[in-house]
Amino acid sequence: MSRRALWVVVLAISIWWVWPRSRTIDVQPVIPGQGIILSADVSFCPMPPIVVSNEPPLQTDAVPKRAFPRLHDSKLTALAGFSVEALVLGRKTYRFGREADFSPLDLALGWGRMRDGDVLAKLDIRQGGRWYNYRWQDEPPLPVAEIIHSSANMHMVPADASVASALDHIEVGDMVRIDGWLVQIESTDGWRWRSSLTRTDSGAGACELVYVCSVTRY
Repeated sequence: MSRRALWVVVLAISIWWVWPRSRTIDVQPVIPGQGIILSADVSFCPMPPIVVSNEPPLQTDAVPKRAFPRLHDSKLTALAGFSVEALVLGRKTYRFGREADFSPLDLALGWGRMRDGDVLAKLDIRQGGRWYNYRWQDEPPLPVAEIIHSSANMHMVPADASVASALDHIEVGDMVRIDGWLVQIESTDGWRWRSSLTRTDSGAGACELVYVCSVTRY
């Protein structure tokens, strides 16, 4: 092989190596009853009713009988029980801002057809500023209303260190179940952060604020 031909081969391999790959999410099947489960002490973070596998998120009117411990001298009020089994579409950590004191992690979660690999391959999913957004080329792979109803950016408020550690180990592409409570956080100076209570909203205030009692990673 001539030097010129060898140089062309090396250049082609180099371009292939550095060329940006499209991001794909490897979707794994959920096996009911199997998974790595980490839960907080139920004495201060009781479990809500649990979602049935492969069903949409379960929100219930049940509220814990005991008040949650104060967090950073702020009051946590349970608004609804919440359990979601979903595919992790994105994760974003936050270290700055008052919200980060309570919720250092956002998870973008998808259920229904927003767990389909062919659908997700046509979406560019990003997070930032405590938001989640998605883009597509030409036509959306699903009706936009279905994308809104089948995915959400959720603010994770870990109930204790074990739950925080479990959340830290979650990666994009994981199948997870998050069990806890949709909450409102109120500080003594009047600052307040309140969860959305519907999966059909979008825009400001549409994110769920989840006090996480248990994390299951399949």
